[in-house]
Amino acid sequence: MTREQYILATQQNSLPRTEHPQFYPVGIYGWRKRCLYFFVLLLLVTMIVNLAMTIWILKVMNFTVDGMGNLRVTKKGIRLEGISEFLLPLYVKEIHSRKDSPLVLQSDRNVTLNARNHMGQLTGQLTVGADAVEAQCKRFEVRASDGGKVLFSADEDEIVIGADRLKVTGTEGAVFGHSVETPHIRAEPSQDLKLESPTRSLVMEAPRGVQVSAAAGDLKATCRKELHLQSTEGEIFLNADTIRLGNLPIGSFSSSSSSSFSSSSPSSSAPRQTIYELCACPNGKLYLSPAGTSSTCQSSSNICLWS
Repeated sequence: MTREQYILATQQNSLPRTEHPQFYPVGIYGWRKRCLYFFVLLLLVTMIVNLAMTIWILKVMNFTVDGMGNLRVTKKGIRLEGISEFLLPLYVKEIHSRKDSPLVLQSDRNVTLNARNHMGQLTGQLTVGADAVEAQCKRFEVRASDGGKVLFSADEDEIVIGADRLKVTGTEGAVFGHSVETPHIRAEPSQDLKLESPTRSLVMEAPRGVQVSAAAGDLKATCRKELHLQSTEGEIFLNADTIRLGNLPIGSFSSSSSSSFSSSSPSSSAPRQTIYELCACPNGKLYLSPAGTSSTCQSSSNICLWS
């Protein structure tokens, strides 16, 4: 027997021999296996329900590659088609409609547009409400369609109307609480021009003159008390074919007694007087005196004394 055979024989004899070998099962059995299968089945059902809900939401909301529903995401921004409702404030840089449709902003209460500076302070506001349209800003302008000419502008200091014609169609006309500066006031063709101050005075002033003309009609100035025509350094020039002064008092002149004047008409028994002399009192009052061979105007006339 060789040495290697001897060593091998001795090793085999030294190993313990077991008559009944033991086996250990590997895996999950019993109630643990049933619980595992239940949770796997529940997870599978949840995944199927979530997948179905996701597909339903995508279908209902109309999700596409370009956007969602009426909302489309383009290179220039966001495009909304149809009617859109905003429940919270909207912050945008520019809003415009399609070329073939108008832009409509609608609200149950009012529509307010705010403009703010870089610090968040309010610089301009436009509110369209049920009772009024209010604009709050430093300067309000209305320009022509070409964007060049200013038709209307208003600020704290003045209001400028840049239109070629200002037309007031109200039955009561235009009411101004303070002074009005204008180079020209003209009525419509075939219409009357009326300047009236019902309870106060009407003053027209100009450093280089005031011209009132009626090219194809009458010029009428009516007042309740006195009408003053005053020129401090020049003269009052009346140029017409006929100048009439109506309702002037008539004084009577009697050559048989001292001159006396009264504001009554001549007696009906006397010959009708057709020629009168225009007289003036020292205070400027005018009256008529029956014409005679010489002047019948007397500075001591009762008309002058009573005036």
